[in-house]
Amino acid sequence: MRLVTSTQVSLDGVMQGMGGSSEDRRFGFERGGWALPLGDSESGAHILERYVTADAFLFGRVTYEIFASYWPEGLGGDGPLARALNGRPKFLASTTITEPTWAGTTVLGSDLAAAIGELKSQSDGVLLVPGSGALVRWLLAHGLVDELELMILPVVVGQGVRLFPESGPDLALEVISSRVTPSGVAIVSYRPSGTPRYAG
Repeated sequence: MRLVTSTQVSLDGVMQGMGGSSEDRRFGFERGGWALPLGDSESGAHILERYVTADAFLFGRVTYEIFASYWPEGLGGDGPLARALNGRPKFLASTTITEPTWAGTTVLGSDLAAAIGELKSQSDGVLLVPGSGALVRWLLAHGLVDELELMILPVVVGQGVRLFPESGPDLALEVISSRVTPSGVAIVSYRPSGTPRYAG
């Protein structure tokens, strides 16, 4: 399977609490719900297509807990997005959750790189990583990402957890595709391509 990450971020890289005021209030975050007013039908259709065409999902712990509190049947509804998330295999990278309650979830073992490598080798299709910033950074550092998709929303949030920290490993990226929706959401997909070249 191709491992594809899909993350919504603000212009200043914030990915925390995008869905609602109480979604993720870690570290005193008070500006939740910043993404919803900025979406449009085109960005919504793109998100839906990403999810319904995925063959399986891979989550970090925080994103998994947010999704698992909403999407199981009876909470997230019975639309195509809910059916994809509830019906497809879900894999969880976590050392603290050992008995997940969301049906169809498998907790990956302590050798995460080997477990994800095994998933990637099993079949064709897409293993989608929604959100999950810490996991995305880890996957990039271990060369496991085939496509990094960012949905960059036109807002500066000014606080909150960012996808990339102030200091970290460097990575060159090749643009695969890009477009801007009518409301100004930039959807850009990248292919990791080794180490950046620096002038001088």
